[in-house]
Amino acid sequence: MGVLMSVLDEEKYDLFFGYTRDTLIKATCLNLIVAAADTTSVALTWALSLVLTNPDVLRKGQDELDTKVGKDRIVQERDINDLVYLQAIVKETLRLYPPGPLSVPHEAIEDCIVGGYQVKAGTRLVVNLWKLHRDPRVWSNPSEFKPERFLPQSGGGESVNMDFRGQNFEYTPFGSGRRICPGIDFSLQTVHMALARLLHAFDFDTVGETVIDLTEGSGLTMPKVTPLEVHLKPRLLVTLY
Repeated sequence: MGVLMSVLDEEKYDLFFGYTRDTLIKATCLNLIVAAADTTSVALTWALSLVLTNPDVLRKGQDELDTKVGKDRIVQERDINDLVYLQAIVKETLRLYPPGPLSVPHEAIEDCIVGGYQVKAGTRLVVNLWKLHRDPRVWSNPSEFKPERFLPQSGGGESVNMDFRGQNFEYTPFGSGRRICPGIDFSLQTVHMALARLLHAFDFDTVGETVIDLTEGSGLTMPKVTPLEVHLKPRLLVTLY
């Protein structure tokens, strides 16, 4: 807040693009707080849905939590770096269901040729991240939920060195370069912590005999077409809840 107030000098500028300084500061602060809420909740819903439809993944995730954290306390932020399999679950979730399946639009600044296509200067370009993340030329069994592909020591591992931060252009769930999502750290921190605490603290049962529907809905953040409904059963000491 102090930085914004010092940058937007009220005495020097009366209006910024038609808005007052206070309006811009309020809008910026609000955006910082709520901008990642929708994408984060959608990512967490997909992560839980994928884990619950793959019992072996759920077991491995809970075993890691029981080993690294124990069952006599709850997960803390300092534990996340040690939870390698949990991080792989999040990476694989964001590969299959990136927070924004289409990238932020870019504009070609000069005539060029991309993949054999002529692109004129001024053309608006959008990258289909959903398709990129499922390209069989890059990913083995691309439609399969396989966190092990991000682990070095197991049968997968072909993508072990890929990171979220846009250094690997075949895996860019948050975009890349100067236009990378500014909320990446907040989003990742929230998803890792929420997923870790849920898997650590509860066992899950689907409602009735219902199989979890993985159909994709429409929208900028590609939510599930149906809500995720499960029963939770505590698996830790009652004093921890």
